[in-house]
Amino acid sequence: MASLRTIIAQGRKRIGFLIGAGAPAGMAKADGTYPLIPAVVGLTDKVLTALAGKYGPQINSLKEELPKNDIETILSRVRILAKVIGNTKLHNMDGPGFDEFGSDICAEIGKIVDVLLPKPNSAYSDLVNWITGTSRDSPIEIFTTNYDLLLEEAFEAIRAPYFDGFVGGREPFFDPVSVSRNDLPSRWTRLWKLHGSLGWSAGEREEVIRTGNRSATHLVFPEHLKYDQTQKAPYTALFDRLRTFLSANDTLLISIGFSYADAHVAARIDEGLAENAAASVFAFQFKTLAEEGAACDLARKRPNFSVYARDKAMINCTAGPWVVPADLPSKDWGPIRSTYWGQAKGSDPEQFLLGAVEPFCKFFAASRSAQIFSPIAAPSAAP
Repeated sequence: MASLRTIIAQGRKRIGFLIGAGAPAGMAKADGTYPLIPAVVGLTDKVLTALAGKYGPQINSLKEELPKNDIETILSRVRILAKVIGNTKLHNMDGPGFDEFGSDICAEIGKIVDVLLPKPNSAYSDLVNWITGTSRDSPIEIFTTNYDLLLEEAFEAIRAPYFDGFVGGREPFFDPVSVSRNDLPSRWTRLWKLHGSLGWSAGEREEVIRTGNRSATHLVFPEHLKYDQTQKAPYTALFDRLRTFLSANDTLLISIGFSYADAHVAARIDEGLAENAAASVFAFQFKTLAEEGAACDLARKRPNFSVYARDKAMINCTAGPWVVPADLPSKDWGPIRSTYWGQAKGSDPEQFLLGAVEPFCKFFAASRSAQIFSPIAAPSAAP
């Protein structure tokens, strides 16, 4: 942690973030309750409950035949059926019916994730303040599987420039050349929405455009559609960008709120680390190490992939518990340590805190200042 704090306080290293659904799930609403946006389990429950009146029989049938009942798997199957069955009926619904079903799922997801950051401060605000507070040799790159516009809101609140791959004024279109060449100024943060976003839609020529509204009509879940949608712009260019990022020397990708259960994203990271031993991934996980199986699977075979969980860590393919050192890096390290080590809530044992997004972002914000922040309790329930 001392080394990480030194690295992030400087502007020389090439740093990226992978932000998953656990990040907004670990953020508080304006009234102090959690979550700001539910993670996959909560999102699934809300969407299916909202659609049960219209699609109850189809939802029950799909749950019985699918290996997983999360909203990602269900939407992927709905979209496949919409494309292949035509006028034939399956689960008492034909292809056009499943197409409408898929659109309704996306609409409900859009309603749920269409939230604003709490004022005056938020975890994302802390992260953006850290990004903009240092002159950098290489731009910060953020890869996220989330559909919300919270990061965009955080950047725009302080007028910090970012680039998401779209260019234009009336109907911004995706420009894969700009994504691959990466030749914008380093002060422009790169924001890559790997699974689509609110506001993305199919334009007149079936290309993806950014509409400026907050509807959700062009979302992707690559597990079942990687040979279809992810081979088209913008998705193929965004996933290629992730691999290109990991191919550069002296690169550090830091993940928060991402379980690594998404096989498509995890595979790209695995390939990138296998090809480039000079790249590293630090996975900050919310749960105990034993509960983070997908992340640990990668860490066991890639020494440049490290997992930091609340009770243990896996570094250089080896797991071990956190140990309080006899000698701290400096005489004033105690207050700094309180930003990443302590009690998540009063009755908990002391533990590693940075698997929760709020102390994670506060740790980054504190690195560029002499100010020492007091520890922030993580949410009591796993996102």
